[in-house]
Order: sequence, then C-alpha cells, then structure tokens
Amino acid sequence: MSKPKYQLIEDELRSKIQDGVYPENALIPKELELAAAYHVSRPTVRQAIQELVNEGLLEKKRHYGTIVRNRKIAQEFTHVIESYNQEMQAKGLATQTKVLAFTTEPATQEVADALQLALGAKVYKLTRLRFAGKDPIVLVTTYIPAQPLPELAQIDFTVSSLYDELEQSGYPVTHVHRKLETLAADETTSALLEVATGAPLFYFQTLGSTSKKQIVEFSQARYRGDFNYFVLDMDKDRIG
Repeated sequence: MSKPKYQLIEDELRSKIQDGVYPENALIPKELELAAAYHVSRPTVRQAIQELVNEGLLEKKRHYGTIVRNRKIAQEFTHVIESYNQEMQAKGLATQTKVLAFTTEPATQEVADALQLALGAKVYKLTRLRFAGKDPIVLVTTYIPAQPLPELAQIDFTVSSLYDELEQSGYPVTHVHRKLETLAADETTSALLEVATGAPLFYFQTLGSTSKKQIVEFSQARYRGDFNYFVLDMDKDRIG
C-alpha cells in the first residue's frame, strides 16, 4: 500500500534536514513553493510540515516562516528540580517514555552506598528510555529504596512522573546532587539511543534527597551528545 502524499513529502523534507540541505535555523521553502514543486495542494504540504513540527525538526515562526530547529536541547535540570516531561513540554517538545524494565532486586554495593542502605536491601530498579519528538534522548536507570515505598510497584512510569509519585508518597525530592562525566556509548546503549557505538554521551549520576536528608533516588542517565547541551547558573557569592 503506497504512502499518502503528505507522508512522502514529510519523508523527503526530513531527509533534506538530516542531510544538511536545510541546515539548522534555515528557512524552508514556503508552502506555495513546496506545493508547486511536489504538484500537490497547500493542505497536503501543511500536513507534512505539521508532522515535522510535532517531531521537533521544524518550528513555525510567526511573520517569518518555518525554520529548521536547532536539534540540541537545552537541559536545565542542572539548576532546577523538575521532571523530564515538565522540562521538555516547557520547550514545546512532545515527550514519550518507554519503560524497559521495572524490577525489585537486592542492592549491589554501589547502589547500597549511594542510597545509604545495607548491602542486599531491596530496591526498585527502573530503566526508562525517554524521547523528545520521535528521537530517543536519554537512557536512565533509577534505583529507589523499596521498603518505605511499597505503592511504587503499582505505578505505570510510562505516564507517571517519578518525582510526582515520590511527593504523593510523602517523600518529595527537595535537593539533588549531580555528577557529570562523559563516556562512550557501548553496543547496547548505542542501539537504544540510535547513535554509533563509541559516540560521546553525557553521563549524570544523581542523588535525590528529601528535606530530612533521606536519599530516595540514585539515577544513572546517559544523554546523547549530539542532541543535548546543559545550562548552568552560578551566583557570585557561591563561587569560591
């Protein structure tokens, strides 16, 4: 079965964006020009463009036209505490979460040390692949103490925010400590994030704690290097 005309135009425009024919921040041709070039109606072109807007590849600028979006996403969680969905939606990006695994298991030494638990204590292990538009952006594995939070086992984290669920359970995250490194994508990570094996990744380790200084989150997040940059704010009186 052949594709609808708008999808054929969508595919060709996407290829031109990915190949650099239409570089970042460049205007694409106007709807009338594209309609004439593809021998279709303006509504057909408009539908193709809207699909690429929804995907995050194009952006409509009022009184200006449609431009190729800068594909790098400003990640601002380095100075605010909010969920991934909140941050992406504030940037106008559609989000999606795939839960790759959600299990209960005994804490390894690394996890026990991070969460200040005894070796072998029960923890939840939640592994999620998170998207902006249709692109996988970050692979994150999170460990949470199981003992004080039995209700988390019933949560569908494809639609629910971990921080919202922790708050509703009486353990709101009020402070985070993050460590940033860079590493190369291994074979598994490269397949999930759709990057080449060995591609550079930003690697964050996060400890989230409550106002009572109880650590309730230990996360290991691998962000694509080609899609993300990170924003840091500093006040002079905090600089040594």
